[in-house]
Amino acid sequence: MRGSVRIGIDVGGTFTDIIVYSDGKLVSSKVLTDPKEPWMSVLAAIDSLGLSPSQAETIITSTTLGANFLLAGERLAKPRVVLITNSGFEDVLEIGRQNRPSLYDINFIKPPPLVPRELRYGVSGRIDSSGREVEPLDADSIVEIASRECRPDTVFAVSFLHSYINSEHEVIAGSIIRETCPKSDVVLSSDVDPRPGEYERTSTAVVNAYLKPVLARYLERLRAALDARGFRGRLLVMKSDGGLSSPEEVLRAPALFLESGPAAGVVAASYYAAASGIDKVVSFDMGGTTAKAGSVVSGRPLYTDLYEVGGKVHMGRLVRGSGYPVRHTFIDLAEVSSGGGTVIWVDRGGVLRIGPRSSGSYPGPACYGRGGVEPTITDANAALGRLPPSLAGGRIRVVRDLAVKSLEKLSREAGLPGPYEAAESALALANTVMARAIRLVTVERGLDPAEFTLLAFGGAGPLHALELAREVGISEVVVPPYPGVFSALGLLVSDYRVVLVRPVGRVVSELSDDKLEAIYVDMESEAISKLEGMGVEGERIRVVRLVEARYRGQLESISVPYRGLASLRVDFEEAFESRYGFRSTGSPVEVSALRVEALGVTDKPVIRVERRDGEPLVGYTRIYVSGEWVDSPQYDASRLDPGFKLEGPALVMFDDSTFYLPPRCKSRVGDRGEIVAGC
Repeated sequence: MRGSVRIGIDVGGTFTDIIVYSDGKLVSSKVLTDPKEPWMSVLAAIDSLGLSPSQAETIITSTTLGANFLLAGERLAKPRVVLITNSGFEDVLEIGRQNRPSLYDINFIKPPPLVPRELRYGVSGRIDSSGREVEPLDADSIVEIASRECRPDTVFAVSFLHSYINSEHEVIAGSIIRETCPKSDVVLSSDVDPRPGEYERTSTAVVNAYLKPVLARYLERLRAALDARGFRGRLLVMKSDGGLSSPEEVLRAPALFLESGPAAGVVAASYYAAASGIDKVVSFDMGGTTAKAGSVVSGRPLYTDLYEVGGKVHMGRLVRGSGYPVRHTFIDLAEVSSGGGTVIWVDRGGVLRIGPRSSGSYPGPACYGRGGVEPTITDANAALGRLPPSLAGGRIRVVRDLAVKSLEKLSREAGLPGPYEAAESALALANTVMARAIRLVTVERGLDPAEFTLLAFGGAGPLHALELAREVGISEVVVPPYPGVFSALGLLVSDYRVVLVRPVGRVVSELSDDKLEAIYVDMESEAISKLEGMGVEGERIRVVRLVEARYRGQLESISVPYRGLASLRVDFEEAFESRYGFRSTGSPVEVSALRVEALGVTDKPVIRVERRDGEPLVGYTRIYVSGEWVDSPQYDASRLDPGFKLEGPALVMFDDSTFYLPPRCKSRVGDRGEIVAGC
């Protein structure tokens, strides 16, 4: 059977999701994540379908391990990172930018640098902004530092001024360190972020150095565990930009792995939207720990080139200045602490709150009967009758009485009449929080949510979809096939992706198309070589040229397709006005960098549901709605034929998720097994 099986596995904070494509068919499953040994969750997921890794041609994985590590690093063994930079610039990580997450908070304390002061070294040597050497590098100092700090657990980060334009000093330093301390890893800022801005570039290098041993350990143990089970196929990983890569390529810049799980969900949404002819989609993914929203326009997600890992999130907005900047390409997402396992609590003022704490996979929500006692969003849904007796294909029992019990104390603390009123209030609050995340990726990006379709997935997404859509002004909701493992499905529809950036730093009048053409040709050759090294055949490679431009004097740039210098100003100013609402017609336009994106196109599975015979109506349940209990039909999603129509209140049960159709809402089943609904 090996050679015909492709497996996608998304390791989340609560659940590990798996979907397998073989002989034109898709099968899926969910298991609880083991937070101590997440690689074992991959094996557990494969076992849950009765498969062996030896049967797989390709296994693709994604995870939020990197982001969770930086958020919870104080509870884990921290890597030992040594920073080598120019003399006088040892404190650039602490100086940072002027950004403050709380402008008037005099008690605000910056996050501690990932590299303590005693491990930050400055050496003589200087490259100027034109790339000219004005002071030779002090190689003897590099040898001395590498000798002093040489330990197997040490990772060296090297970041020199203007290395984006001339990386010679960094390359020399890296060679000396590897020769002096061959068992230590080295990360050069010019390799991971060849762009101006010494703070962002140094931070990006340090975050990559910090994550390198963590993700290397995870991937090594995962590969070893798979190999021990007979796996001889190709292991691939999803990156935060929505592209696939080999483990070796990702470990050159491991920060690319930070948000790979959420990115996979948006990729799946993009693929599904394009296949269904939907031009504008809000991807809404509500899992066990968080809820994520992203926008897809014309089949392409929105992207961002600056992300702060380990920072604070306020109402879905990542607060600048609260974390550690990473300058890589990320799918633009808004994330809130509003997953199924998010804890509901009451503050000292008697006000109901949700998050940011989560019950996780252990002990989990109270209704799972695994020792959890704190009420969660899942408990609120269970208490109101919106969940079936079991989840995840019958692996997790849902005990409604335990959910109600967990909410009784909460209702007293919040001054509410009872547990059901507490549950309704908590769900309303959760929907308000998640609505802000959707507005962040629409309204705050200059997009009108009324023009979008809400694509809801994740284990809990379909439960909240219609009430959430009503709150943000979206009229149509689509619940796709395999909603509970939709992010894992995104792994099977993703393409290989290589992104290269070369700095330029010149205004348009100082450049020529011939000069840029030579740079693009060189970049394309390198990108194609990387894809071929990962086994991508030449006829499957697609290359796109982009240019990063800005008005002279700005720090941040905008990427636009490169069609030649003659049209660059028009293209840039249209994009600038679309983002910021105005254009500065008298200011010179500067090309900050050239960018090449190379895709290795993969074969995509056909998304269709294998239907089971039998009556779709499997019973009735009672749902609490606005103060009264209402009889509600329950349907088996796998038995619903295309064209089947439903009216709320109703529950539609998938193997991996549950769709709640509120009163006065209607839905129909589409040709692919999706549910299209509105109120």
